[in-house]
Amino acid sequence: MDTKTLMFFALFHLIFFLSPSINNALSTRKIRARKPYKSLVFYFHDIIYNGKNSHNATAAIVGAPAWGNKTILASQNLFGDLVVFDDPITVDNNLHSTPVGRAQGFYVYDKKDIFTAWLGFSFVFNSTEHKGSLNFAGADPLMNKTRDISVIGGTGDFFMTRGIATLMTDSFEGEVYFRLRTDIKLLFCFLYTTGGDGGSNLSYYHSATLAVVHYI
Repeated sequence: MDTKTLMFFALFHLIFFLSPSINNALSTRKIRARKPYKSLVFYFHDIIYNGKNSHNATAAIVGAPAWGNKTILASQNLFGDLVVFDDPITVDNNLHSTPVGRAQGFYVYDKKDIFTAWLGFSFVFNSTEHKGSLNFAGADPLMNKTRDISVIGGTGDFFMTRGIATLMTDSFEGEVYFRLRTDIKLLFCFLYTTGGDGGSNLSYYHSATLAVVHYI
């Protein structure tokens, strides 16, 4: 054999014998979960209009299947109902507590055979502690005790944030009222700060390293 052929076979055998060790090392390596840089818990309260409660309803059916109507939620696991809501947000589970913002968006019941929904909504804050909004989207398998949806963005204090929100049904009364506990874990975001010279800085917070990078 010539020199090039010998070198090829030597390299081939080296890779062949080393590959199991590399694969084992990769398979046994643990993937560390990111720790959130910020955690928040809120409750939002949904009161669906049922034809008799227009004075305090915070949600309304705006779309229904052929066998349903816009006053009573449909049969077959509510499949086909589209509900728009403007719900109060509180920091505890008391409906009568002072709201810190509004949960605004919609949910649609999207399966006949399983009680489940798809959500798209925002938390719009108006308190002294938080300004701006958080945006959420994802599937909500309602029969599970806890469900995760994505935090897909935000404004103000939560500019361009990303994270996970864990939902839990904290209470419900028939098909008229329910209360959701929302446990929010933010993984990173950008924050505006004002410098001593009056200029604005844009800071990037990341949960993996807790590093802060400043942008002019």
